[in-house]
Amino acid sequence: MAVGILGTKLGMTQVFDETGKAIPVTVIQAGPCPITQVKTPETDGYSALQIGFGETKVKALSKPELGHLAKSNSAPLRHLIELRLDKPPTDYELGQALKADLFEAGQLVDVIGTSIGKGFAGYQKRHNFKRGPMAHGSKNHRAPGSTGAGTTPGRVYPGKRMAGQMGNEQVTIRKLIVVRVDVDRNLILIKGAVPGKPGALVQIMPAKKVGR
Repeated sequence: MAVGILGTKLGMTQVFDETGKAIPVTVIQAGPCPITQVKTPETDGYSALQIGFGETKVKALSKPELGHLAKSNSAPLRHLIELRLDKPPTDYELGQALKADLFEAGQLVDVIGTSIGKGFAGYQKRHNFKRGPMAHGSKNHRAPGSTGAGTTPGRVYPGKRMAGQMGNEQVTIRKLIVVRVDVDRNLILIKGAVPGKPGALVQIMPAKKVGR
């Protein structure tokens, strides 16, 4: 039963394959992630694992949070997530640590992270709108153009693509290839870029869609 893992994006580098071809990779510090709660249909109505990542100070957590982590003999953890499962988790137990050896080279994975925030951005940068005429008399270089009809409906429809906050949102990149796994140092090298800046929290899951 395949589950995911939490990690920290360390940055990007390159490695070389057997033919000498350079492969751009993202290095992720994956785990160890202790299992802090095991949910079953009998106790919670569904199957899931709760895992944690990133130790923090005791004073950063509340007493209920510390009491919850004490049940699995876990250190104070900064992040907790829940992984839904299709069937009861018989292969995992409370307090077990999930490490980088969950994955292997050549495997396809989905990576979930928070994209880099770019602040308030305009139409061209945010939505790839075309510019207006650049002639001397034009006053519509980077303006939005029409945002809708006049009397009817007399308003701008929700979801209209306009200028605004760009980035800083959850992004999932699907079907990335695991190039290398360093079990001793809990490092996973994934081909290409993943969301977020160095130091950002990422979640690695076995790919859900493996077809073309």
